[in-house]
Amino acid sequence: MSSKLFINIGLLCCIHPREKLFLQGEEMRQMGVLHNAWLAIDGDRISDFGTMDNLDQSTMSTAKVIDVHGGAVLPCWCDPHTHLVYAGSREGEFVDKIEGLTYAEIARRGGGILNSADLLHEMTEDELYEAAMGRLREMAAAGTGCVEIKSGYGLTTEDELKILRVIRRMKQTSRVRIMSTFLGAHAVGRAYTGRQDEYVDLVVDEMIPAVAEEHLADFIDVFCDEGFFTPEETDRILAAGARYGVRPKIHACELASSGGVEIGVKHHALSVDHLESASDNDLALLRGTATMPTLLPGTSFFLNMPYARGRQMIDSGLGIALASDCNPGSTPSSDMKFVVSLACIKMRLLPTEAINAATLNAAYAMGLAEDYGSIAVGKKANLQITVPIPSIDYIPYAYTRPIVQQVILDGESPCE
Repeated sequence: MSSKLFINIGLLCCIHPREKLFLQGEEMRQMGVLHNAWLAIDGDRISDFGTMDNLDQSTMSTAKVIDVHGGAVLPCWCDPHTHLVYAGSREGEFVDKIEGLTYAEIARRGGGILNSADLLHEMTEDELYEAAMGRLREMAAAGTGCVEIKSGYGLTTEDELKILRVIRRMKQTSRVRIMSTFLGAHAVGRAYTGRQDEYVDLVVDEMIPAVAEEHLADFIDVFCDEGFFTPEETDRILAAGARYGVRPKIHACELASSGGVEIGVKHHALSVDHLESASDNDLALLRGTATMPTLLPGTSFFLNMPYARGRQMIDSGLGIALASDCNPGSTPSSDMKFVVSLACIKMRLLPTEAINAATLNAAYAMGLAEDYGSIAVGKKANLQITVPIPSIDYIPYAYTRPIVQQVILDGESPCE
């Protein structure tokens, strides 16, 4: 890897002290920004930055110089909640929703997640890998440099392992930083209809040990919500994961105030995700903890359901992260720039708050904030370079305009 020097940066954004791993409350409005700046990379890490009037000209003779021509440079988006490995699409359910069926009603009829599991069962690992890598390349081109990917469309031991093996292969072949999550408790598999207790036994006694034996998961997740898994079942599954040293990141309070936040906090979950239906008591439980509320406004947009109360969370002193929830049923989009725009428009976040939530706090929500999510000396050089923009506020304002002109992952362009 070579040294690189980016010059004539119009806006260098998201500058935070390296020791700052997440932001809360009023801190979320804070963001270091330099105008007319430069940034140096040594190998795969940021080595220095400053303003052009203080650039040592000798530096330009020892590095590959890249003129940004007034574009902005900011960390790549970090996407801490996706279901990127899936089979096919579910546009039929899209029409069902238009005609009035809810997400929960579709699930009760045997659709939703179970439909995706049926399709995935028929696909090989190679087919799943090629499809998922196509989605990952699209994400990276739009500025996403870190992504968490869940299983959960298998719902049998064999198929859950198949998904996680695909994610492992993606880790090995992409410069995007990937974290993997076991979500066997996404729904009850068709073979266990009416026997949910037995399915939980399968997850605890067979799936988790098999996943641990192959070291396939960084995290464990449960869909703890109305019509899915109860707090008691979630508690049991997370305790089983803890025996293998796997920390939780869980779905909670999407469809109802489900008790998931309480269980997540009890098990020191890295994040509790969704929270569209979280109560005041749920939010109170999160204060003073190391658990990051992770909000998925794309889900609310696509399902036409209430948005999580991001504004209230920040005003009460909490930090929040943002994620795409990219999946075939409830959010068939991985566009983190649009997620940031939705957070501003629908949750009333300020642009700086939303961008911090999609970079540093999102990196924290997948355990990567020491190396990703902000501009700081020593952090990984995962950067998105935009066309010239007038201000940081323009990013969510121009909600459909593609503004990324180059992406740097681990100090290199993906095409290098």
